[in-house]
Amino acid sequence: MVVAYLIALVDVGKEHEAAKAVSAIKGVEEVLITYGRWDLVIKVNADTLNELDVIITKIRSVPEIEITETLVGM
Repeated sequence: MVVAYLIALVDVGKEHEAAKAVSAIKGVEEVLITYGRWDLVIKVNADTLNELDVIITKIRSVPEIEITETLVGM
């Protein structure tokens, strides 16, 4: 199993909408709205790196999300 955390910057005032959309994506285990430089912390579980790539691509396609950074656990 591959565990990754994404930190995301979203459009101003759109944190809850983005969190709701991301939460609906299969493989997303948890979404936290945070305050500070990053707006969301997203925990993702995937069986393979290829599956992780698909999930990350879906997360990045959420319209409210501007920037992401991915941290893959080993």
